[in-house]
Amino acid sequence: MAGLDYFVTSTFADGKGQAFCKDAAIPLDAALEGRADAFNPAELLLAALSACMTKGALRAAKMNNFDIRAVEVRLKGTRQDAPPRMVRIEYELLVDTDEPDRRLNLIHQNVLKFGTVTSTVAAGTELTGRIARLNRKETPGTSAAAIRT
Repeated sequence: MAGLDYFVTSTFADGKGQAFCKDAAIPLDAALEGRADAFNPAELLLAALSACMTKGALRAAKMNNFDIRAVEVRLKGTRQDAPPRMVRIEYELLVDTDEPDRRLNLIHQNVLKFGTVTSTVAAGTELTGRIARLNRKETPGTSAAAIRT
């Protein structure tokens, strides 16, 4: 089966973790006491899903000649304790666009159908959410609490 391989290396030393890929590095919250300045493994999973959904929306927009000014993805993951795993992820895919609703829904369908991380997560976790228009009056990222309720 033909495909694409991905390579990531992570290290942990002196109380700090980092992941490396290409020319990029991400600090990791791998220490037992935790780190406020880095994503923990569950947050990294949500961030990967968020990046996949964003890239999928932008790719669908380009392929279909849609005008998108901005994308914001808000995620809430629910973890069970035994066995430890993410059992549910809820999302809001918010898009700043003047495209009609039917084209907005086409973007959503493409994100769910063609995203590598999205498809992988959906295969083993309850993934539910919606696409909606981004309210440009909000500062991006400040209203993520809305999905936490």
